[in-house]
Amino acid sequence: MLPGACNASDLPRIPMNIELISHTPEPEKSVALAARLCYSPATIAELRKSFDSSDIESFLNKIMSLGHHSVLEHASFTFGIEGISRVTSHQLVRHRIASFSQQSQRYVSHSEEFSSIMPGSIAANPEARRIFAFMSETLHKAYSQLVDMGIPPEDARYVLPNATETKLVMSMNARELLHFFALRCCRRAQWEIREMAVEMLRLVKKVAPVIFRQAGPGCVNGPCPEGPFCCGQADGVRDYFKKLE
Repeated sequence: MLPGACNASDLPRIPMNIELISHTPEPEKSVALAARLCYSPATIAELRKSFDSSDIESFLNKIMSLGHHSVLEHASFTFGIEGISRVTSHQLVRHRIASFSQQSQRYVSHSEEFSSIMPGSIAANPEARRIFAFMSETLHKAYSQLVDMGIPPEDARYVLPNATETKLVMSMNARELLHFFALRCCRRAQWEIREMAVEMLRLVKKVAPVIFRQAGPGCVNGPCPEGPFCCGQADGVRDYFKKLE
């Protein structure tokens, strides 16, 4: 045990909180209208009047099966995300067709309140948990001491760990979300971003069930794309995402 290590109870796991803040009104109607316009001589006003719910579902099923996914870009979804680490936020920004607004470490000081995300593998091991708690406390103290010395938070933050909790608002269109889910819902994805992606999928399926009916990791709609890295449990994965609601 490290000298001066924190008690394990000092670092309870921070709950991840994902909220669907807003989305395109009637997202599936917007997508279906855009798709139908491509094949119809009618005006937009005429198309809007003629659409009913059954038309929307059947037309969406058709364009999804044909791979006409460009029209999905007309539906946008905005999420509020809390309780994730900087490890995960750094992975998120690799998805370029998205918009991000993240809590700033330049203007928001961690001197008073500091939270870190502890992986389950560490939390389950008492000694590893003590090491993690000790290092978190040590780095937070170092940060606070630097700020007290007059060091700007934007420079003091250099000592903060990847585990530091962060918050952000993220927007993606439906087409990019399908790509995001294919990569990040996979069992090979890192546990934290996978947990976040599954919850995001659960939320968007409630407002756009046809668009996201078959969403999930790459193996949901075909053979596993991971080749030799396949988890070998594709049937169980497909069943899980089929029942996800």
